[in-house]
This record gives sequence, structure tokens and C-alpha cells, in this order.
Amino acid sequence: MGRSRSEEVNIHPGWPTLLLSSILHRIHALLTSVLLYLLSLGPLPHHVGFVMDGNRRYARGRGMQVAQGHSDGFQSLRRTLEVCLKLRIRAVSVYAFAIDNFSREEEEVGALMRLARVRLMELCGHGDLLQQYGIRVRFIGRIEMLPKDVREAVQEMEALTRNHRNGVLNVCCPYASRDEITTAVRDTVKAAYADTSDSELEDVPSENVFGNLESCRSIASIASRGDKGDSGKLDILVRTSNVKRLSDFMMWQASEDTQLHFVRTNWPEFGLTDMLPILLGWQQKIWLRTLGIGM
Repeated sequence: MGRSRSEEVNIHPGWPTLLLSSILHRIHALLTSVLLYLLSLGPLPHHVGFVMDGNRRYARGRGMQVAQGHSDGFQSLRRTLEVCLKLRIRAVSVYAFAIDNFSREEEEVGALMRLARVRLMELCGHGDLLQQYGIRVRFIGRIEMLPKDVREAVQEMEALTRNHRNGVLNVCCPYASRDEITTAVRDTVKAAYADTSDSELEDVPSENVFGNLESCRSIASIASRGDKGDSGKLDILVRTSNVKRLSDFMMWQASEDTQLHFVRTNWPEFGLTDMLPILLGWQQKIWLRTLGIGM
């Protein structure tokens, strides 16, 4: 018997569009996986740093609140971090908040702190990215300057991922490279006075100071026996929003052979299409060097 009108299945009028969207999404995910697999067959950087610039410019250009720009920026961090983790890049450092940023409007600073606490905690949650890939999170900088609730969240996040050894995410917040270097010099001098006589202090090499940089100690904490002692050096440094300066971020780590990329894209819009030519360029440099052609 035929169905009555009341028994007929309701079909959403927009189902062809939804079906097409689902198919395209699956194709995009498949192509992305294939592309990342092909990239993984070549040489890959050990340590990549990101200056996540352009959140405010992105928001203002779209008539949004600045806080929404920072929120979208955290989504970009998640996407970019996942690309790096799928490629098994061992160390990722992000410039999340500069010490000088405390001079911004109190409302913006407060909103950013709340976002950082919530969104970064999500990354550390059970089954999420850092747990899934076995990645340790470390906060680099003047942690004592953060609000109490954020400091407590930082301690919890570091505790949750303390035993992970597959890689590390350095969240530089609140951070300044000069402050990191100053602290490393102070720690090195203290250690030298404790372990040697005054006459031997002149022989303290710069490598000791470099190794005492907080970011370098963080990376050393997940290093295997075969890793070199200079693993804290940046292989690639990316800054978004077409701003061409380091802004006091990892100046020593980026001082020798780091490949610098200043891309036009604002950070909330940064993605695989921006990352792909950066990684291919780095692989080309390594291959040419292997052939004796590179500088």
C-alpha cells in the first residue's frame, strides 16, 4: 500500500547542497592527507617558530571586536599546530604575548588572557591534539606576570603533558627575547660560580649560555640521545601580517641559519596554503645543500 501524505519522509529542501558540501569536505581532507604524506617523505625542520601577527588588523577589517580576532587566531593556531604535528615537526614555538603587550588596553589584555586559558586548556584535554600526538606544552617567559587564574591554568597544562616526549609546544607568554637571554646569562654565571673556581670563569663558552635559554631547555627535555645540542635553534621563523621584523622574539635562536618568512596573510587566515610553500622552500634548500649547491 502507498504511504499517506502524513507518512511521507520529510526531505530537507537543501539536501543536495548539504550532500555536495559533505563530499567536497571529504575530498579536501583526503587531498590534505595525501599532500602532508608526500611532504613527510622529504626532510623536515626540527624547530619552527611563529609570530602570530594580524589578529587585531583582521578583526578591524571585518568590523569585529578585537577579542573575536584573537579568538579566530586561536583557531588558526590549532590548524597550524595540527599540520606541524602530522608532519612530526618536533618543536613549535609561538609568540603568544609579549611583555610589552601589557601596555595595551586592559579590556583587550583581559579578553586575551581568558581566551588563552580556555583555548590552550582545550588543546591539552583528553583526546585532543597534545594528548593525541604526545606533545608537551611549556610556557616560556615571565609567568609570574600573568593573572593568578591563568598561572594556575599554566601549571595544570604543563602537569597534564609533563610525561609526553614526542614533541613540545613552546607558548611564549609573556615573553621578550632580551629577557630570556638575560635570564640565561644570570643562570650560567650562577652555575659557573657554583661549579668552578674564579680563574676558570673566563672559559665559560657561549654554548653554555645558549643551552640555558628557557626555550632551549624546553626542547632538550624531549630530545633523544641522537639529537644535537643545538636543537634550540630555529630552522624556520614565520611572521604573518606582512610585518618584517622580529619584535624581540628568539633573536639568538634565529641568528644563524634560520629561514625567515614574512607572509601577507593575517594570522587568523593562515593555513596550509601559506605553510606549503614555506616547507617546500626549506626542503629545496636542504636538497641543494646536500648536492653541494646551497650556500
